[in-house]
Amino acid sequence: MEVKIGVQNVAREITFESAQSPEQVSEAVAAAVRDGSLLTLQDDHGRTVVVPGDRLGYVEIGEAAKSRVGFGSL
Repeated sequence: MEVKIGVQNVAREITFESAQSPEQVSEAVAAAVRDGSLLTLQDDHGRTVVVPGDRLGYVEIGEAAKSRVGFGSL
């Protein structure tokens, strides 16, 4: 699934694909904001994304857009 993170005072958002469930990401975000701790998530390539919980502007959790194959009429 796709995760987008907006960080306060940073012009670009962080976007990555994650194998974590929406519930796992949501719980991690809630804990980081509540405790003022670090938000730590894993992407599909095994990299770790770490953002201070008190600097989160927004977190958008959604499904990845599936690419279409072939031709079809719209």
